[in-house]
Parts: sequence; structure tokens; C-alpha cells
Amino acid sequence: MAESTPKLSLLETRILGTLVEKQRTVPDTYPLSVNALMAGCNQKTSRNPVIETSEAEIVHALDSLKDLGLVREVSGSRVSRFEHLFEKALGVPTQASALLTVLMLRGPQTAGELRLNCERLHRFADISSVEAFLEELAAKEDGALVVELPRLPGSRENRWMHLLSGEPVIEAGAAGRSPSTGMQDIEELQARVSSLEAEVAELRALLLERSRE
Repeated sequence: MAESTPKLSLLETRILGTLVEKQRTVPDTYPLSVNALMAGCNQKTSRNPVIETSEAEIVHALDSLKDLGLVREVSGSRVSRFEHLFEKALGVPTQASALLTVLMLRGPQTAGELRLNCERLHRFADISSVEAFLEELAAKEDGALVVELPRLPGSRENRWMHLLSGEPVIEAGAAGRSPSTGMQDIEELQARVSSLEAEVAELRALLLERSRE
């Protein structure tokens, strides 16, 4: 993304992330209709923060993304459908776009969390391969796409976040929040439960989409 490109809003990154996610996890429903996009953006699982957006807001954000060359409308269907041009527009491989997608959908995460949460989009062999792609994204010549955040006291790993919405604002109280190192196994279990819940939600959406056609 060129430096002159406007920074994306939360909804715009949520739409992009949803398009990439659904393309890889439920390809039968891709490209997505506005209704399917709204359902994906408003999911209660695998999303941080959880949002509640409207059809009108989705359409407005899609217009902005189309102007930026990040999304295009696909013809040949009774219902308007949309697909992303994410990898092409940003010049990143599918492994890197998987990481960016999970960061757009779930917020800042450690390399370990990213490896786990990316499983359904791309299966990384180990954390080192995740870190290698993150470092490439952070060192892109035409502008960094991710940044490593300061380590929180008590945490074992640094978190990463995407820069598609601009530079991060480090909260003054962040340093005071010290997660327990014994919580890692619980967090991994919660991530797996969220992943399973997301799969069930996607299957329901697929059945609903087919019933409407």
C-alpha cells in the first residue's frame, strides 16, 4: 500500500479480513454478498473488537475499498458480490496475507497466537516461520505493514499489530497490565474453541446462503 493511500478504518480492515478469511475457509460462498459480508463482520467469534455494523455502512466502506483498488465487484450473479485484491494490491504472498488477515480480525497478537489463529488460513510449520514473515512485513521497502509492540510486563512474547489503520497508540496503562504466564494454555484452548465456533457459524451461513439462492 503506497504511503499516499489513506489509512483504513476499522470497518474497512474488518471487510478485507472477512473477505480473505471466507475465501479460504468457505470458498463455496465466495465472492461474498453484502449480507454475507455483514454477517462475517458482525461475528461474535474470532473477532476483536466485536462490532455491529449495518448494510449501509458496509456498502459505503466497500465503495472506499473499491476506489483504493483493494476490492472489486463481481458481475454475473443476481446478487452483487465482492472479492478482495489484497495480495495483489499490497504485494504480499498468501502466507503474509494470512497473518495480516488475522491481525485485522483479532487485533494485536504474539507470533504464537498468530500461528494458532492462522491454522485455517495457512498452516505455518513453526513459530520461526511466522516471525520470518512478520519481519518481512515490518521491513517492506514501500512501507511497513506490521509493527512489533513493546513487551508487556510478565509476558513471554511481544505482540504484533498491522499498520493498515496507521501507527499504533500505546496506552499509558498498558504497562500496568501484566498477564499471568500461567494463562497461555487457557488462551490457546480459548482460541481453539473460538475457531470451532467460527467453523460452525460459517457452515450455518453457507446453508443459509444456499437456501436463499
